[in-house]
Amino acid sequence: MGNVIKTAIQIVGTQKRLAEACGVTQAAVQKWLCGKAKVAPRNVKSLVDATNGEVQAHQIRPDLPNLFPHPDSKTIRVEEELSVKAELNKTTR
Repeated sequence: MGNVIKTAIQIVGTQKRLAEACGVTQAAVQKWLCGKAKVAPRNVKSLVDATNGEVQAHQIRPDLPNLFPHPDSKTIRVEEELSVKAELNKTTR
């Protein structure tokens, strides 16, 4: 996660600016950067907003795919489902 936070800091300018944008302390941002703490789910949206979407929610908390799914995950599931249906159609004909 440190690389994602580092990217966010580079986009915003400083740890302090990122902290202000997210409503947390600079110390909290430092903990995120060093991997001593994870970004709380309640802070993910403000971090995404602070970077104008350049950093996405699923990148910040990939360990929470139900809360912050990868944008392509729905497409992948639909493609898998269509593939299964196509196979079923072949066997029922």
